[in-house]
Amino acid sequence: MGVCLSARIKAESPCTTGANSKYVSTDGNDFSSTSSKVSSFSVPQTPRSEGEILQATNVKSFSFAELKTSTRNFRPDSVLGEGGFGSVFKGWIDENTFAAAKPGTGIIIAVKRLNQESFQGHKEWLAEVNYLGQLSHPHLVKLIGYCLEDEHRLLVYEFMPRGSLENHLFRRGSYFQPLSWSLRLKVALGAAKGLAFLHSAETQVIYRDFKTSNILLDSSYNAKLSDFGLAKDGPTGDKSHVSTRVMGTYGYAAPEYLATGHLTTRSDVYSYGVVLLEMLSGRRAVDKNRPSGEHNLVEWAKPYLANKRKIFRILDNRLEGQYTMDGAYKAATLALRCLSMEAKFRPTMDEVVTALEQLQESNDTRVPQSNLSNGARVRRRSADDAHRGRIPAAYPRPSASPLYA
Repeated sequence: MGVCLSARIKAESPCTTGANSKYVSTDGNDFSSTSSKVSSFSVPQTPRSEGEILQATNVKSFSFAELKTSTRNFRPDSVLGEGGFGSVFKGWIDENTFAAAKPGTGIIIAVKRLNQESFQGHKEWLAEVNYLGQLSHPHLVKLIGYCLEDEHRLLVYEFMPRGSLENHLFRRGSYFQPLSWSLRLKVALGAAKGLAFLHSAETQVIYRDFKTSNILLDSSYNAKLSDFGLAKDGPTGDKSHVSTRVMGTYGYAAPEYLATGHLTTRSDVYSYGVVLLEMLSGRRAVDKNRPSGEHNLVEWAKPYLANKRKIFRILDNRLEGQYTMDGAYKAATLALRCLSMEAKFRPTMDEVVTALEQLQESNDTRVPQSNLSNGARVRRRSADDAHRGRIPAAYPRPSASPLYA
């Protein structure tokens, strides 16, 4: 994973190192469980040894030789993505035994291989095993197994055919069509459910690095949270927060966390607000290529979010004709609440889920015929169309780097 050190509050300035390896393919079986069953395991709050963590997981321990065979010796043409952590390779395993399978047979997997020079790499590798090895939910990516052998550190995940939300929002080209309004609401709701599960009393995990590149999409555009390398146990007893070094990604971190290092579940809610705003606007959280005054999305958009007459200025023009103004206003208001400067005024993720469910179910999500015949431009082909037409997706690029203290 990328490393960026700066003075004082050490998450204030961006760096250029790639951060997360996200993956997608032109073919693509989805190693997603079709079961809606949700299970959770309370993650122990006390620090545990490496041996305790690995023994407590519900995933397979792979040998390096098995993963070498599965990925065809980590061939360059098997690379699905690259980042500061290392590279992600495409592999195949048997559906029943999980043994390495021939390319094109069995189940596709994504194998993340730790770069030996990766700063903090082993610690984050272990955190990933700790959380995803014990937690199971339809909106968390499935960790199938790991490899810890000599100097080798690898993680084996279910394959997510449609890659990251980041690519669908910000990449241009025939492979990544603009996500429709309805699909954006679906992804927003799925990601919110994943965070709400992590914040539940039984789990109490603070994700700490919620961003578009860490939201992966399966073949049906169901959102799943990935990359738990920065996750932390929530506060216990009468503690109101967790004190920690400032770590995360520039543009997404909550202001009180940047200023004090005090981490709470409401820190994740702020990050969620940034992502929701990215989905509404089609703009990145930080974009130095924008005109002066528009580099920081939150600072630029906030004045428009609370004004029903002005929110059209921040909405992605590729969505024109797909929403009602009431629906857009409700979504914008929700984003604004999540982005409150004071953590106590932000909603909980359970409240966010409820609001999005109501928005999705309401008539606000339907496009009145009058909207379509009122001179609105005909929209470009959306991801809905791409899904129906089975337009293949291209490999994603690494996202912006996390900023470490």
